[in-house]
Amino acid sequence: QVQVVESGGGLVQAGGSLRLSCAASGRTASRSGMGWFRQAPGKEREFVAAINWSGFNTYYASSVKGRFTISRDNAKNTVYLQMNSLKPEDAAVYYCAAARGSDTYYNTVHYDYWGQGTQVTVSS
Repeated sequence: QVQVVESGGGLVQAGGSLRLSCAASGRTASRSGMGWFRQAPGKEREFVAAINWSGFNTYYASSVKGRFTISRDNAKNTVYLQMNSLKPEDAAVYYCAAARGSDTYYNTVHYDYWGQGTQVTVSS
């Protein structure tokens, strides 16, 4: 069992930056692949970024590649999403998730444990 708690959301102007954090607890947290997803009102949940258990492999949605960076600190059992050059279309509830496996995954079917989400609002 892995528990996941996100933090760091808020209101930011377009072009600004935010860093989201995801604290994962549980016996296997440091060995799990982790991912960030987001869901805007009226839209389906979409993949944002993923990282494998060691942090050496990452994968990004094309819409955020070059602007967002996912990283992890296994000593702290924490995953981060650094978001730069934010756009109004990045506004959504952002969810952190822990996968059953240790690799990078973009499909929600690989993720068993989800946080409650943190709101990101981008003003134009």
